[in-house]
Amino acid sequence: MTLTTQDKRARFRTLHRQGCFVIPNPWDVGSARMLEGLGFQALATTSSGFAWSQGRADGGASRAMVLDHLRTLAAATDLPVNADFESGFAADPQGVAESVRMAVDTGVAGISIEDSTGDAADPIRDIAAAVERIRAARAAIDHCGGDTLLVGRAENFLWGRTDLEDTLARLRAYSDAGADCLYAPGIRTRQQIEAVVAAVAPKPVNLLIGSASEFTLQDVAAMGVRRISVGGALARAAWGGFLRAARSIAEQGRFDEFANAASGNELNAFFGKLHPSR
Repeated sequence: MTLTTQDKRARFRTLHRQGCFVIPNPWDVGSARMLEGLGFQALATTSSGFAWSQGRADGGASRAMVLDHLRTLAAATDLPVNADFESGFAADPQGVAESVRMAVDTGVAGISIEDSTGDAADPIRDIAAAVERIRAARAAIDHCGGDTLLVGRAENFLWGRTDLEDTLARLRAYSDAGADCLYAPGIRTRQQIEAVVAAVAPKPVNLLIGSASEFTLQDVAAMGVRRISVGGALARAAWGGFLRAARSIAEQGRFDEFANAASGNELNAFFGKLHPSR
């Protein structure tokens, strides 16, 4: 790697100032380096994709596991890496601050903090408590130099709470509390997207497109979105190919699905350029 952590963080902030870019979500070193090789300008981790790679459900990876993963990915690429840091791995703002300081130390360029609880019976934190957690994350980043981007996430729509006004109020509050970029995963319509962009302008907005969408990159850029992430979609696509092939063997004794597999020669050629064998 040729860029310093400070270089990556400066580049990441520049990307958010104008235009719209896609920030895809790798789940291991190989997928990160392949995405870099395809020309993307930044990457974001995926809590679900990483958890599945470890044989766990989304949300099942420990803080220590995630920190090791962040450190590994940040060191594997010259691209800035945004950390999907879930809810900060802590019950209170002080704990969030401690976790964020540890995440900054891994070398990531951005850190996302969400307002979900992980409890299906009561999935979204009270807005006042969620704001205090964002403030704690902001203070921790500032204490560490202030160059890591903070993303505030309002999780309503992912948990079936399609209350746009509450989502907008949350995003404004997270912006006021120090979030540099705002994110409401689960919004889908043009009206929802444009409302979020307008609510927090001029700060940048991240849009999740994790399934087939009628919108192109150009469409989303025209709505004022600064960056597009895909969450666990690339990991799910990989698992989809794996499961189709494996089930075909297990259930039918057939190997037809290998016709859609990536070429071993192509993969060896790409990774061989990165790490030539001695």
